[in-house]
Amino acid sequence: MKIFISADIEGITGITHWDEADKAKPDYQEFREQMTAEVAAACEAAVAAGATEVYVKDAHATGRNLLARALPEGVRLIRGWSGHPFSMLQELDDSFRAVMMVGYHAAAGADTNTLGHTMNGAAAEIRLNGQRATEFMLHTYAAALHRVPVVFVSGDEGLCDEVTELNPNIQTVGVNVGVGNSTISIHPHRAVARIREGVARALTADVSACLVPLPESFELQIEYKTYHKAYRSSFFPGMERLGPRTIQLRVDSYFEVMRALLFVL
Repeated sequence: MKIFISADIEGITGITHWDEADKAKPDYQEFREQMTAEVAAACEAAVAAGATEVYVKDAHATGRNLLARALPEGVRLIRGWSGHPFSMLQELDDSFRAVMMVGYHAAAGADTNTLGHTMNGAAAEIRLNGQRATEFMLHTYAAALHRVPVVFVSGDEGLCDEVTELNPNIQTVGVNVGVGNSTISIHPHRAVARIREGVARALTADVSACLVPLPESFELQIEYKTYHKAYRSSFFPGMERLGPRTIQLRVDSYFEVMRALLFVL
């Protein structure tokens, strides 16, 4: 059984401020260590459930956050960014049985995570077929291109609610809730334990029930924070400018959505 784990930091237990997600700031080390602990727990639980291969994509900022020596031996760690449109799922293909997401977070425009955003800080909001898009949604559809289900997600409670609404078979672990510019979090050790338990449940259940069907066509809308970014991105092939800060792309292939995001964000 081959498992793919994608790891971010803005949905890690206790994280509240951008300084805590920034390698250049002293607060970062604590949350780098917690990110590593949560990912290690997911890896260990996957191996205990029968995984023979585990790939981990370090998917925050530089892609160089996880402490490799703290992960189980045998894990393959993907660091940095290749430039592939699958982004946070780089190297995923149809040889994998399942995807798990650790430390994921609410979308740009949401109010359940103080660090909520989608892909990077350029967009005020991204919508896919009229729905505000999270990084979970964008990459769940990418996984569906290879018919690989996302079976587990940890992060803020707002995101977990959205995951459950999309497919209640996906196991979730909520570790934070944002309130204004504050967070309320469970204890870091409890988060690690719950992630380990959640992964075990996910991989011993019917993973095929977690597969999200792809829509037949896609309407991607991006509202930028600045008008000049929208102007520049409007020249991407097939892109339409809807207003000073908003562009739109209509396509039938979801890969074209991910390709566009690679170039316009």
